[in-house]
Amino acid sequence: MVNRRMFRPGFPDVKEPSAPRPPHNGPVPSKKPAPPEVTHAENFYWVKQMQSHTPMAVVLEDGEVLRGTVEWYDRDCIKLTRQGSPNLLIFKRVIKYVYKDGEESAQGGDE
Repeated sequence: MVNRRMFRPGFPDVKEPSAPRPPHNGPVPSKKPAPPEVTHAENFYWVKQMQSHTPMAVVLEDGEVLRGTVEWYDRDCIKLTRQGSPNLLIFKRVIKYVYKDGEESAQGGDE
């Protein structure tokens, strides 16, 4: 029987010390900010407002102001509970901004 030898060289034969690379002097890439879904900042804010039953004012894109407390939220909408008026399910895409009710006078706003 004939001994057959492999044509591939062994690992120690291939591994040669490589020359050190010169340092890279190009622009340093900036770190991309994390997407909002990953930071959980929005979740923290809504949970805090729900637990403390903070009166909120929701300003819609058309300028309408809705007042009430946030009962629950999800990725696309919030449920605003109002006293003496029907509760509302508001899509987040139509919300211009949200603030705590009573803060507009403290900030000098005229709403």
